[in-house]
Amino acid sequence: MLQIDFPIRKECPPGACDCKREQLLEDAAADMAALAVLRLTKEDEKRLIQRIEAAESYEDLQRIGLRLQENLGVALKIAPGENEVRTVMGLQIELSMRPGLCRKTREAIPAAVRRCLKKKPAIIYAILDAHDLFGV
Repeated sequence: MLQIDFPIRKECPPGACDCKREQLLEDAAADMAALAVLRLTKEDEKRLIQRIEAAESYEDLQRIGLRLQENLGVALKIAPGENEVRTVMGLQIELSMRPGLCRKTREAIPAAVRRCLKKKPAIIYAILDAHDLFGV
């Protein structure tokens, strides 16, 4: 097992998650960039969720996505779905799959984005406009 000098997320109960945390920790070839995703502790995740829900604009959400990419190596994708977008549920909100990223986190972040979008419909319009759905 690698020697890690920063706090990491506690392991999930056996069988509750598919994050492959242990395999990542046991991989001697894993570098610090690969292990960065383990830095997201439950407390950090709660702060991240609060920050996402408090986003005031599409630019805020993009900055949060950029920070996720820089710090954890996880891409946040927010785009219109293949079919008609009538509600927030019509948007595709995904986190890229990465070893060490907890299943609960992969569900919690998109849910937080949806809650943010429900509170701020103007962000939805900005997303649609950014993907040229309004043809402007």
